[in-house]
Amino acid sequence: MAVPVPRPRARYTLDKILRMSSTDSVSVDGAESSTKPEVISEDPDRAENGVGDVSGPRDIGGEGADVRFFRPPLLFTSALADEGTRFSSEWTKDSTSDSSADESPSTPVSKKQEELPDVQPSGQQQTPALVSQVATVPCQNPPVHSSVQKNPARTKKPRAATIRVSRRKPAGSKTQNNQEPGSSRSETAVSRSSWLDVWKGRKHNVLWVTFDGQLMSLWKKRTEKFTEYVFHVSSVSSVQQQDRGRFSICFKKKRLEFMAHNEAVQEGWVLSLHASRGREPPAPPQHHGSLTMKDPRAKVYGAISGHNLWIYNSKEDFNLGLGWMLVSMSVASVKQTGRHNFSLITPYRTFNFSTDSSRDLPVWLNVLNEVIRSALSCSEVALRLWASPWNKVCADCGSSNPEWASINLLVVICESCAGVHRSMGSNRSKVRSLKMDSKVWTEPLIELFVVYGNKAANNVWGHNVPARDQLLPDCSLDARTQFIHDKYCRGLYRKTHPLISNQTLLNKRLCEVVRGADIEETLSLLCSGAKDLSALSLAEGSGQALQTELLRHNEYTEAPPVHQQKPPQEQVGLEELHGKLYDERFLFSQENDSAACDVLDLREVVSVFNVSTGQHFEFQILTLTDSLTCSADSLESLLQHMKHIIKVVMPGPLVNEELLEVMAVSQLSLREGNGLQHAEVWASLRPGEMFIYPTLPHTPRSTIALNPHTHYSLITADKTIQLTTAEKTLYLQFELEQSCRSWFDLLNKAVYFERSIQRPVYQLPNEMRGTIPAELERCISHITLYGLKVEGVYRRCGTATKISQLVEQLRSAPDAAVLGTTELDVLDVAGALKLILRKRQELIPTSEKHEWVKAAAYTLETERLFQYRRLIKDLPPDDRATLSALCGHLYVVQLHSQVNRMTAHNLALIFVPTLFQELAMNTDMVRLTKELIIHHTLVFLSKEESRMEEDIITVF
Repeated sequence: MAVPVPRPRARYTLDKILRMSSTDSVSVDGAESSTKPEVISEDPDRAENGVGDVSGPRDIGGEGADVRFFRPPLLFTSALADEGTRFSSEWTKDSTSDSSADESPSTPVSKKQEELPDVQPSGQQQTPALVSQVATVPCQNPPVHSSVQKNPARTKKPRAATIRVSRRKPAGSKTQNNQEPGSSRSETAVSRSSWLDVWKGRKHNVLWVTFDGQLMSLWKKRTEKFTEYVFHVSSVSSVQQQDRGRFSICFKKKRLEFMAHNEAVQEGWVLSLHASRGREPPAPPQHHGSLTMKDPRAKVYGAISGHNLWIYNSKEDFNLGLGWMLVSMSVASVKQTGRHNFSLITPYRTFNFSTDSSRDLPVWLNVLNEVIRSALSCSEVALRLWASPWNKVCADCGSSNPEWASINLLVVICESCAGVHRSMGSNRSKVRSLKMDSKVWTEPLIELFVVYGNKAANNVWGHNVPARDQLLPDCSLDARTQFIHDKYCRGLYRKTHPLISNQTLLNKRLCEVVRGADIEETLSLLCSGAKDLSALSLAEGSGQALQTELLRHNEYTEAPPVHQQKPPQEQVGLEELHGKLYDERFLFSQENDSAACDVLDLREVVSVFNVSTGQHFEFQILTLTDSLTCSADSLESLLQHMKHIIKVVMPGPLVNEELLEVMAVSQLSLREGNGLQHAEVWASLRPGEMFIYPTLPHTPRSTIALNPHTHYSLITADKTIQLTTAEKTLYLQFELEQSCRSWFDLLNKAVYFERSIQRPVYQLPNEMRGTIPAELERCISHITLYGLKVEGVYRRCGTATKISQLVEQLRSAPDAAVLGTTELDVLDVAGALKLILRKRQELIPTSEKHEWVKAAAYTLETERLFQYRRLIKDLPPDDRATLSALCGHLYVVQLHSQVNRMTAHNLALIFVPTLFQELAMNTDMVRLTKELIIHHTLVFLSKEESRMEEDIITVF
């Protein structure tokens, strides 16, 4: 006789629920009883994230059918939630049916949903679900049903605004078709572009969305070359219009949700998507398979279709047609980098892939090379120029495989742009074909284009092209002509040379530069109007073949006028917006919680100014095309927003203390004394000092002290400030006149400031009793501000006499002592700190040192740390506070060991003689000192103090 198998408790509970719910009457036509069951969400992404969102009804089983799926309310307790949810998902899967071709089918509940069951808390009544009828949106193609959801539960909301923003509103910022300002794509009944809030499951982002009637592409920025999502319209199964500017695009098993900033934009998108229905799907891919992408490392699925490589997040997305990005093979080259690896090189990014096996690698390489060869059928000159990824796209509009070039401007361009270049005249642009004009293409000229070409030329001629002015391949002839004339005839986007206002110095600098290999500065000089008949012979005499070739083709050309400016757009008053910072972007919305209507890439910011007065907390942001004033409710909020922006735009990591009391930050060109060489830098202004941050890597920053004896003057014509200190004279040249004037106005406040007692960077938590010697505290604060990036800051020695003088000054008047900020001055302060500690009474009494030796000898680290805590608690309060401040400071120093080379071990070797004198040769005591530095928070502070310490010292 078979042994009876007991029935699972969860299955029994679920069956009981089903029997209880079967008594509830559910009407198909919409009439429901008083007890309404919960509606199953039709969003698979939400189901994967465990969000029991209420969704609109499904149109299942063909046109005219109105069938709704429900699941009964979960009545079992949380103890049974895991098993119950699993059986509930099985019941859900069995109760659904296949959908029509135009609607998204139902899918089983995923594993993530099993982990996060939608359990109704006890004692809480469920909210009835409101389900609307299916509405049919008329269009020219076969009818498509769009579900209109009136009151969705758990509505996904955009990020709330955190600051108020005012900016000038240009006239005609909206076209009749509700086109976003700055979009160069022409709007039609189908094509469209705008900023939209986008959700995929719980993942939210604000993306620039474009649609050309075939492909819908979602970009993080307008200027991005690779998308966040891309799909062909034939992959869409349905489009659902909702309220408050919302709509969703459904695939077979997934959907993307969108929110426009107003209903007109929403309506335009829905109509465009409906008008594009019925398009033929793309041809099947020539090859597809799984790949591993590096940087970021991820398992992806690749498919070669036409002349593009489509990259999908998974094979499931490949089957759905929801791509991550596509890479055009017409601008790419491929090479093998290992047994399983290959690289795909484009002008904008290099993709590194690895195949699952060595047998797959030759298949991918052969197919990719075949597609690239089919896209490139041209002359030898073109193939050599296209060897540089930057030359594989038009320098003006971005079209692939350009077959023309302007040999004096050093740009490779497409046929459409070449026609406009010819219309400018040969004194502006000398246009030559890569195929037909073979005689002009000498070896130096080809090398000039391969090494520099479009990259160097656009760094000069297209230095300041705003995102909204950028040309697209499918633009109109009028837009193409206007842009190219603005770029080369008027020089509106060029990178003018700092000496442009002085023709004599400009010509002199040209003669200096052509003797070297800096082609980019030569281009900048030529486009700024530099002319000198001797420059060509100087370049030839110096053996600079590339400089000679460039000068020869520019010998009889004309540069744009010096003071050309783009005509200002007509202004129609201020536009009040709500702003929210998100990573490297500033999102703007018309209401506090509405979708974003515009996005500013913070990398476009050239200046930030604190313009607060009294209780009005405001700061100003300047870009090359716009000026924004941001208003905050409190000083703390204003500083938080300013610091976020400054950390994005400034080169290299910043310490929080460098941002204290910051008044201005600007990008500028710096020239020192009578020299003609300039450097591109960022500068920040604080009371009493100015920091210079070079943009070149591995270049140390510098500090300029400001005082009432500092002389400064404004040179309006050059947008330059002349700053004279006791040591040197600097010329600060700004990109914008407004930046120059604002900086000049704030200099007066920075120079004539009242020095307050410096607040130490390191502060003891309130719970820790004891005081730190003022002279030691001043040294720690100064080195934290100015010495963290000084190599060997505690290993190298300063000047002995100066160190002794500093110690005497610090002991007599710690706050009045003048501490320098140069590298040598910082080394002197570090030496003073060590000398102060050596002359001070012992931090660890001699009678207690044998206990420290015993603690250091323990084998287990956890036991050693426990003993350290016990011994530290027995120290006098002042000694304990001083030791804690020292070890906390050394912990911050070793965080920057990649720059200053001061690791925790090196610091322990330096400071163990100071702490333990005759025991310094004991390796256990070196390890003890190292552990006091590394585990400073754990050893010195309680949990509450540890949390406070994290707020006090923050290093970036």
